[in-house]
Amino acid sequence: MSTCNVISISGGKDSTAMLALAVEQKAENIAVVFADTGHEHPQTYAYVEYLEGALGITIDRVKADFSEQIARKRARLESDECDWPEATRKAALEVMQPTGIPFLDLCLWKGRFASTRARFCSTELKHQPLNRYMEPLLRKYDTVISWQGVRANESLSRQGLPMYDVELGSWEPEPKGWLIYRPIINWTADHVFDFHRKCGIKWNPLYEQGMSRVGCMPCIHARKGELAAIKAAYPEEFERVAEWERMVSNASKRGMATFFSADTVPGNSRENSEISLATHGIHEIAEWAVTSRGGRQYDLISAANVDEQPRCTSVYGLCE
Repeated sequence: MSTCNVISISGGKDSTAMLALAVEQKAENIAVVFADTGHEHPQTYAYVEYLEGALGITIDRVKADFSEQIARKRARLESDECDWPEATRKAALEVMQPTGIPFLDLCLWKGRFASTRARFCSTELKHQPLNRYMEPLLRKYDTVISWQGVRANESLSRQGLPMYDVELGSWEPEPKGWLIYRPIINWTADHVFDFHRKCGIKWNPLYEQGMSRVGCMPCIHARKGELAAIKAAYPEEFERVAEWERMVSNASKRGMATFFSADTVPGNSRENSEISLATHGIHEIAEWAVTSRGGRQYDLISAANVDEQPRCTSVYGLCE
């Protein structure tokens, strides 16, 4: 019986440790895949290339494509049945073209950004492209095992996940399924970094620059301190997102779309009539991120010492 082991990586510590484990165990027929959202940091893209050389593997890249969805939305906007206000409709038509950046194209189609309550980004940008990647493998091999680099102590929702599971796709004429294997489900973050050391591979350098997670830059789940670290080291990431906010706002029937929830900054109003990019946009979030507790005053001590801080600001103690 032929078996294929599919290793999905993000460039983060957990999926990298899982990949290194699969290589160490000489898992048969390894297929490594990276779902590119178009919203990763350049260092993450470079790190994925590094892993190919360090581990002697080839990593396939997959991307979601929303060209058809955008075309359908554009057709609706151009039709006589469109009920959008004329100025809003014209603004949407100006930006309603595929950019080739999956994250941005998804938001243009939806007319909004994902949020902690509507987390469609993971499904559309990661899960679905990876499922499509699995389809030809299911036809070729008797058994397909999908390795998932998740750990129980990451969140409450993951604490009950078993090490082995089964998942079904939705392909016609009948559903096809694959086995799920979570080999590091009981590992801690320390175990993960120790395994990097044991295997002689580097971790993503972003972990030494104040990032607690690696993936979207920034992620909708980013902590305040992490946003401050991004602002200090990579202000261009906020500039990019600010442009995306402008474009997605134009693509929204409401005429407004902010990357983070309107109430991210304490005291900000959630009333639609009071929300603007100037008061609720990514630049306001960046300013709030460098304030002290309570969000009312700038952290003057940190600001004064910003040039004197060591290069390594790891939340995992990787500087030791």
